[in-house]
Amino acid sequence: MFVQEEKIFAGKVLKIHVCTMDGTEWLEEVTEDTTIEKLKEKCLKHYVHGSLEDPKTLTHHKLIHAASERILTEVKTVADENLKDKDVLLLIKKRPPPTPPKMSDIAADEKKKQESKAPDKEAILKATASLSTRHTDRTVTQHNIRDQFQTELRKILVSLIEVAQKLLALNPDAVELFKKANAMLDEDEEERVDEAALQQLTEMGFPESRAIKALRLNHMSVTQAMDWLIEHVDDPTADIPLIGQDTQEAEASAAATSAVSTAARHALLRTSSQSSTDEAKQDELTEIFKRIRRKREFRPDSRAVIALMEMGFDEKEVIDALRVNNNQQDAACEWLLGDRKPSPEDLDKGIDTNSPLFQAILENPVVQLGLTNPKTLLAFEDMLENPLNSTQWMNDPETGPVMLQISRIFQTLNRT
Repeated sequence: MFVQEEKIFAGKVLKIHVCTMDGTEWLEEVTEDTTIEKLKEKCLKHYVHGSLEDPKTLTHHKLIHAASERILTEVKTVADENLKDKDVLLLIKKRPPPTPPKMSDIAADEKKKQESKAPDKEAILKATASLSTRHTDRTVTQHNIRDQFQTELRKILVSLIEVAQKLLALNPDAVELFKKANAMLDEDEEERVDEAALQQLTEMGFPESRAIKALRLNHMSVTQAMDWLIEHVDDPTADIPLIGQDTQEAEASAAATSAVSTAARHALLRTSSQSSTDEAKQDELTEIFKRIRRKREFRPDSRAVIALMEMGFDEKEVIDALRVNNNQQDAACEWLLGDRKPSPEDLDKGIDTNSPLFQAILENPVVQLGLTNPKTLLAFEDMLENPLNSTQWMNDPETGPVMLQISRIFQTLNRT
């Protein structure tokens, strides 16, 4: 007679080691086909000495396999849970479910939450309705300080240009210095373009000639130049050179030639007293300086001029508005429609030379040394007409230290 293998082991008895949380231990004998629920019941009867008066006792306990730390499933058998002889099981009482809160406790919690809740906008406005308005926004304050520095910087530059002009005029090689300044200016106007900014625009697909024009119109600002290029993408006049750009080289050459010839004439005619000669030389250099400065004259955006004139404004006031607002059409329009402050005349006013701020700047050794450098003079002139170029001059190894000292002195005196 053939007998299946599993039938032979169906009644195999296992000795299971059972432990409780209070340290009680014993051996429980069970067969492999015993369910975990029956095993738990046997364990509980042994633990409570054969009496299960409360039927909930059975449901309030669980068996855990100690080696694997897993909870045994009550509907499975000992064989299903893969229990072996002498395995250790833990008989543990289940954690009771949390007691449902009372209605009075719920009401008290809700009241506490409402009391600690942040006020909404309506409550804030109601509570602060009687308070006076005060501008304490730090961002606004920071912007005001920045705007104040930009306004004062222009006045400082105007006055420092006059000082630098006088210092350079006292130099025995003044004419040569101004010739050098003139050459630097020509190179700056014709060749100086921010290569990184130009590369960004050309990589976007803009023609190089238009990109250069856009950068010069917008003081090397990539963002503003890109806006200009997008706005003028279908404008045939976008390829027209800037006003005065074609004749700039001729004017520069004429200014340099005139400067040198004037200097030569004065050198040949030096027959008067030394004081008269020095005064004539200073007048001569002043004239050369004015010619150099004319190369920095403001060039308005022709499209912005046309757009603003179509609104009914006069050409002169349109150019003034664009000059005051750095060729920004929208800002220029607001200026024309507003109180027109600052005025174009205000742009050429210097700072009070007797003020503590200006005196502190002049007493600074770095500034004093910088004022004898023609490049510093050119930097001041460029920043007057193109304020956005200040960053470039701040990063220049020759002019940067001067600008840094001016900024530090202003900030220090402004705090005090």
